Amino acid sequence: MYLVDTNIWLERLLGQTRAEDVGRFLAAVPDEQLLLSHFSLHSIGVILGRYGQRDTLQQFIRDLFVDGLVQIATVPPADFDQITTVMGSFRLDFDDAYQYVAARRSVAELVSYDTDFDRTDLPRLTPSDVIARLQPQSTPPAGE
Repeated sequence: MYLVDTNIWLERLLGQTRAEDVGRFLAAVPDEQLLLSHFSLHSIGVILGRYGQRDTLQQFIRDLFVDGLVQIATVPPADFDQITTVMGSFRLDFDDAYQYVAARRSVAELVSYDTDFDRTDLPRLTPSDVIARLQPQSTPPAGE
């Protein structure tokens, strides 16, 4: 399972620099292995709304949850003490700490471009890292 951080989805939705890498990642990983945090869903809604991209938001929701099998990862309010602990332990802001706790609770690997996660004990993967991991290793021909 991969918890996909907000910045990964936005990279694709907003057509940013690494949008093609994200597209390859999303094509390579089955929907049922992807998680989107509840926090990210709302953040993406806020950002797309700010850019006037309501149609993009509707299509995003349809692609992931109506037609797709992406799951929502949430942190219940009773567990927010874990978020505040992580904020202090790793010097993360709330949204990064939420992602960290959601990934841990879901036993998922974190896919993000945010280097703040490099201060934590949770390895951070980029879409390119995941693609490289999924590609079969070529073996040299016999005798070489």
